[in-house]
Amino acid sequence: MVSPPGVGPGPTDRGATGAPKRVARRPGRPAGPDHRASALAILVGSVEPVVTVVAPPGYGKSALLSAWVKRRGLPVAWVACDQIDDDPRTLWRTVAALLGCPDPALRSGTPAPGDVIRVVDRLARALGARGAGTIVLDRVETVSGECLRSVVAFADAAPAGWRIALASRHRLPLPVARMRLAHRLVEIGTAELSLSAAEAQRLLADPALHLSERRAAELVRDAEGWPAALSLGALAVRSGEVTARRPFTGTTRLMGDYLRSEVLDALSDAERRFLDRTSIVDRVNGPLADSVVGGTGSARTIETLLGRNVMLPAAGEDDGEGWARCHPLVRQALSTELVSVSPELVPVLHRRAAQWLESHGEPERAVDHAYQAMDAEWFGRLVLEAMQPAWARGRIDLVLRWLGQLGSLSPETHTPALVAHGALVFALVGRPGDAERWAAVAESLAPPAAPSPDGTIEGALAYLRASLGSGGPASMRRDAADALHHLPPASPYRAEMIQTEGLADLLDGDLAAADAAFVHAYDVAVSVPAVPWAALALAEQFEVAVGQDDWTAAEALAKRSLEVVRRGPLQAYWTSALPFACAARAAARRGDMDEAREHAQRAAQLRPLLTYALPVVSVQVLLELARVYLALVDPAGASAVLEQARGILHQRPALGTLVTAARQLDERVGQITAARPVGASSLTAAELRLVPLLSTYLTYPEIGEQLFISRHTVKTHASSVYRKLGASSRREAVERIVELGLA
Repeated sequence: MVSPPGVGPGPTDRGATGAPKRVARRPGRPAGPDHRASALAILVGSVEPVVTVVAPPGYGKSALLSAWVKRRGLPVAWVACDQIDDDPRTLWRTVAALLGCPDPALRSGTPAPGDVIRVVDRLARALGARGAGTIVLDRVETVSGECLRSVVAFADAAPAGWRIALASRHRLPLPVARMRLAHRLVEIGTAELSLSAAEAQRLLADPALHLSERRAAELVRDAEGWPAALSLGALAVRSGEVTARRPFTGTTRLMGDYLRSEVLDALSDAERRFLDRTSIVDRVNGPLADSVVGGTGSARTIETLLGRNVMLPAAGEDDGEGWARCHPLVRQALSTELVSVSPELVPVLHRRAAQWLESHGEPERAVDHAYQAMDAEWFGRLVLEAMQPAWARGRIDLVLRWLGQLGSLSPETHTPALVAHGALVFALVGRPGDAERWAAVAESLAPPAAPSPDGTIEGALAYLRASLGSGGPASMRRDAADALHHLPPASPYRAEMIQTEGLADLLDGDLAAADAAFVHAYDVAVSVPAVPWAALALAEQFEVAVGQDDWTAAEALAKRSLEVVRRGPLQAYWTSALPFACAARAAARRGDMDEAREHAQRAAQLRPLLTYALPVVSVQVLLELARVYLALVDPAGASAVLEQARGILHQRPALGTLVTAARQLDERVGQITAARPVGASSLTAAELRLVPLLSTYLTYPEIGEQLFISRHTVKTHASSVYRKLGASSRREAVERIVELGLA
């Protein structure tokens, strides 16, 4: 038997009966990891007779109970169950002796195995006659059989005035439903014992660690609130094992040693093999695990491991129950072990996972496994299928990762259709250079002579040419029609091509034809659905209505477009820049300058995405912003956006009516007295890319790495931002950025 520092008995000598000679002490100062204040508050404020504290190792269960019994200030018997040899008689004789139980049969008797429950009942009655106190049974997961049944029986019969606390790494076999209804049970679990981000940051605030804000945030993220992992991460940093180039993982020596001794070594060979092989997936259920490991009965294994807190419920799933996952650090250790022991199995397991996920309607999750299975053709097909839906749901980061993986494979393994759609995604995220490079690769991969049997190659290339719009309205119209001819009826890309036909009509000044195309594009986008394009189609109808001087219709269209953006939510999308700009112009026309300024600010945040890769809509947005800034008497802002528009028109000069509109706006701005460019509206696109990063913990060199520019360029842009925002330091600039809603 072992007690936490200052609680219950210390090391004891045993007499002839095996019972401890020491009795309970009043608890002293608790030691060990910091306990959660909220969890302690739950215990202090509770009155239920039974307390369960169930969590994996390293969550501070004993420390929490130590603090609690100290606050109670009542007699306590604390027994570490891993030291009573799974013997119920030893357990309850120890409890009786620690509490000075007057019944000789309880203190020194040797009840027969069948009499254990009777002895437990007798002890409960004896304690009930003695007032109040606390019994803490720690490490309950180490008892089983008759001993565990006796613990459950005592908890179920806990006498009035007494509290029994059970700390365990495993789920306890209590009648929890009945005990909850009877108000006899208070439960503390992993959620209550996990450290919040703020608590974790406080734990890492030790000056001796020399942790940057960024490194601390990474440790907090990796630990997921696990106190032991956070403490070990801090120790690894202090020892120099974890550095900026060597991140903290489940294989870091300190963490790996802990995982082996406290988690993995307790598993059977079959359980260890199951976890190793399923570590290739981020979350798993019974059928998926059966497919990956090539067996049956995985659902029962998962349930067992969940009950022992080796696996965790995969929270937030909407596709049924039974999903589980390992803590990321545990999963890292397992997957590393798999690669070390059975490297030849890794691609086989990934192939099985990809096959199951694809057949069960989860192509996005299947993509990475197809890549790890080293099947480039399959990987490319899955990316092509999943790319647009992922982008439409805001998973731009996921799409960019896939494109990065595509770039690591030989281009000959990719279809022109896949590369063409990749080029468009680069255009949508404001990377025109990559868009052009991928477009050139797509063209080079296309067969020079006979057309493809299903027309997919021709359709994809026509779709790409129409989207990039480098040939002006006539070629845009021709390429869009060609793409529509080849695209299947249910393709999510049809709405964009119909809209491109409308843009070509708009550039030619044919408002009626453009309006018909935009209405059609909206209907198709809603039916697919392709929500970002629906918002953009409504904004294009606004452009037509303004051109027809129908401001009543324009106001209604601007409002509808903005509603689609907000419902998305699509505020960060390239397609949302025009809806915001249109809403700003509508507000300015009716004299609501505050609303105009707010919408213009939203549109301006998307200016870094407006490039020559998607020139028509990009220039439309910039010209609308110029009109709004002129209405707001902000010539510097108008000059900045017109300068950006001129850069696009230099690359794409054949944009019809937009060229004329830009020249007219340039003349209007030129007639205004020149003023020094100041204010957020005068920030250039390059400076706007920098603005969100100034409010982070990144240094100038790290910002340069993010933006693919030099440290010197970052410093130059930052100085310009400071001047335009009227700030003399980064801190002041960040304050202005927050005030203006730019980050």
